[in-house]
Amino acid sequence: MTENGPDLSPSIPLVRVIDDEPSICRLFERVCAQLGLAIETFSQAETFLDKYDEKRPGCVVLDVHLPSMSGLELLEEVSQRGWSIPFVIISGKAEVSTAIRAFKLGSIDFLEKPFAKDEIEAAIRKAVAIDTELREKAAESAEIHGRIAKLTPREKQVMGLVVSGKSNRIIAEELGVSPKTVEVHRANVMQKMQADSLAQLVKMVVAEHR
Repeated sequence: MTENGPDLSPSIPLVRVIDDEPSICRLFERVCAQLGLAIETFSQAETFLDKYDEKRPGCVVLDVHLPSMSGLELLEEVSQRGWSIPFVIISGKAEVSTAIRAFKLGSIDFLEKPFAKDEIEAAIRKAVAIDTELREKAAESAEIHGRIAKLTPREKQVMGLVVSGKSNRIIAEELGVSPKTVEVHRANVMQKMQADSLAQLVKMVVAEHR
């Protein structure tokens, strides 16, 4: 594929390769085809920034040395924009300082040219797996956040006290209500949060506050 864009299903992870060497782009095209992944190539970082779609799963393979905006400058820009996507950095020079800076900016791997086919495959598999995990966690967090939004202010109070381990009697005393009222609020919390047990409720609340 080229900068015109991928032609595979949006559900298939997309590997964006940013490199101004056509031979490198063709190499990644062959590897991605064998892995059953979509690929989109860019010769400039700026074009990637213009076309990047956060909703499309996948990863980015980024050359450090690019015309105009460098790979490290792109990493900084992506960080400032708050995008969460795994980057695999590639370079023709073994620069330790560059690798260290790339990792600090969020890259998950660093490959030195020329690289073996199995190195590319391993790096891409790892990056796509990380992206999948991040998206699953984000979806889970959004779902939990939506459930919490349905709680009334009092129900949120009760949930916080229940999760902290306090009994209905203690909660009733702290809120100045009857234990029966606490039971009703607690039942509503469990229903709205779709929690089958206290342990499950605690797990969701902990996940929401990570």
